[in-house]
Amino acid sequence: MIALGVVVMATAACGIPTNGPPSAIAKDNVPFPLLNPVASTTTTNPATPPAVAVPETIYLVAPSQHVIAVSRDVQIPATLTQVMEALLEGPTTAESSLGLQSFLTGTKTKVSVSVTAGIATVDFSTNPVQVVGPDQTLAIAQVVFTATQQPAVTGVLFQIAGLPIGVPTASGAQVPGPVTRASYLPQAPLP
Repeated sequence: MIALGVVVMATAACGIPTNGPPSAIAKDNVPFPLLNPVASTTTTNPATPPAVAVPETIYLVAPSQHVIAVSRDVQIPATLTQVMEALLEGPTTAESSLGLQSFLTGTKTKVSVSVTAGIATVDFSTNPVQVVGPDQTLAIAQVVFTATQQPAVTGVLFQIAGLPIGVPTASGAQVPGPVTRASYLPQAPLP
């Protein structure tokens, strides 16, 4: 009985009105956001999760005329084709301000990559190498170091529009491939 009395007194103390049925609140006493709620513009589709990216390594050209590793976020599942597409995009503005560059021009070039027995065949829709001489060797080194960064890739063959092409090596020889990192030791990243 004493417990019931305590509950009744506590309820009265909490401000719960006990004087009748619910009543309307005057419009002037209602907070404005409750009068005109704004519809949410955010929609989510649980069937389509947000894109998730992973860091992958590509190689640009440093002022020292060696390739240098930089990171790019590639959507998962990251494929070697996606990594090559990231390479063709070239340096970011911040990387360019540090003197990094690419000797590949990929604004209109498409690329696809297949890997068989550790050899990546990189097929460009058009020739992305628009430089000659030592810069051409650096451009090829960018592709080779980027492709062989992947654990299953040991060498690279090059194609343009499905046709095999030869590429220059550091020794100056034009070879049909496959070429490896060892073919471009003078262009390798500095320790």
